[in-house]
Amino acid sequence: MRIIEAALITEAVAKLCIEANIVINDSLRNALINAGEKETLTLPCHALDTIIKNAEIAKKERLPICQDTGMAVVFVHIGVGAHVNGDISEAIHEGVRKGYREGYLRNSVVGDPVNRVNTGDNTPAVIHYDFTAGEQIHITVAPKGFGSENMSGIRMLNPSDGIEGAEDFILETVSKGGANPCPPIIVGVGIGGTMEKAALIAKQALLRDLGSVNRDPFWAEAEIRLLGRINELGIGASGYGGKSTALGVHINTYPTHIAGLPVAVNIGCHATRHSSIRI
Repeated sequence: MRIIEAALITEAVAKLCIEANIVINDSLRNALINAGEKETLTLPCHALDTIIKNAEIAKKERLPICQDTGMAVVFVHIGVGAHVNGDISEAIHEGVRKGYREGYLRNSVVGDPVNRVNTGDNTPAVIHYDFTAGEQIHITVAPKGFGSENMSGIRMLNPSDGIEGAEDFILETVSKGGANPCPPIIVGVGIGGTMEKAALIAKQALLRDLGSVNRDPFWAEAEIRLLGRINELGIGASGYGGKSTALGVHINTYPTHIAGLPVAVNIGCHATRHSSIRI
């Protein structure tokens, strides 16, 4: 059994909150550059160039990529041989408080969804726990802005709707979102499970590196097909038209009930952010 102090979790989460809001990963940066090289229209070319320059300045000056520094979504994979000395959930919330304070990140969380009084420290975070083999703890912080989150959706389809119905719903969701989620977007899709499971695996799909290939050939083909169909919508970078509505489509699946076909779409903006550490 390996003992891990709660204070170590707090420090790790604080650093991840700052890093995720300042630096985009290499796969996303390369995808944006490739999109700019393929674009032919003036306005979307300019938009992509501006997005890339903004990311470079943010990294160099240690400033947030976007003014919406998101609600902190934290994925925690705990090795069964690890024991946290303290309250791990409170350690994570304290890490979010510390990171958002020290990183001068905007506090965007309200304590009640209707009364809407800002909590003042961007907590509580949304925390998802899972358990794995080993004695390490793997933490990913994925700040989620709501320009893109608000354009997400879920639908409980009938099994008879099949892959065609699922794809039509995905296209419908992206089309309705238009320029609101700050394209070029990443489209996370969750198919199967129950309503909440589909939504969770759709969000987890946004953590995949752009350019990665689905391990199932059937779904790999579906991802490619959907990316092509989405880019044919012509929404384009920042809504200016062109070829770059989406940079990638990532599909996660899970077994489901004989009577159901849940499909969730979680849209990530051009700065889809996440940073990870293994403790």
